[in-house]
Amino acid sequence: MIPSRGRFSVDKYGIPQISTGDILRVAVANQTKLGLEAKKFMDAGQLVPDEVVNGLVAERLAEKDCEKGFIMDGFPRTVVQAKALDEILTKLGKQIEKVIALNVPDADIIERITGRRTSKVTGKIYHIKFNPPVDEKEEDLVQRADDTEEVVVKRLETYHNQTAPVLDYYKAQNKVTEIDGTKKLEEITQDIFKILG
Repeated sequence: MIPSRGRFSVDKYGIPQISTGDILRVAVANQTKLGLEAKKFMDAGQLVPDEVVNGLVAERLAEKDCEKGFIMDGFPRTVVQAKALDEILTKLGKQIEKVIALNVPDADIIERITGRRTSKVTGKIYHIKFNPPVDEKEEDLVQRADDTEEVVVKRLETYHNQTAPVLDYYKAQNKVTEIDGTKKLEEITQDIFKILG
């Protein structure tokens, strides 16, 4: 699991970065059986059930571009999903080799997310503190509705209750390496490359 930093690893190692969001969008757009099933829940504003997500992940991991490996982004989010992923991979003759956890304090996450702004004109993403725009007008910058502190705090609660136990699941298998996610992007990237070898 290498959220947002995975792109560098994908380019270096020539393996796909797989996100459940992308899988869902493609399946819905292609109107596959599981995609249509997922669409029912998405249209109702509900979470797509694990069985449907797991089925879509299984289909994606069976594709040819995953033969040499892949990077999962945003999956698994629960221990139930982690166990399902293990079963999927076993059927494919594979297994999770490494889990990289980027450790970032909650306060830093809140600051990073609530400070994000997107230009209505260019679509570029900025941060009011860490990456302020130079050529954009302030009135052209908008904050996503889900980038408010209230929403981020709820997402962090969900993470601590549901997703953090996934790390314990993989730690019990000696597959987790934790790195400092507060470092500069270049340093984090180098740390990831060292871990992946």
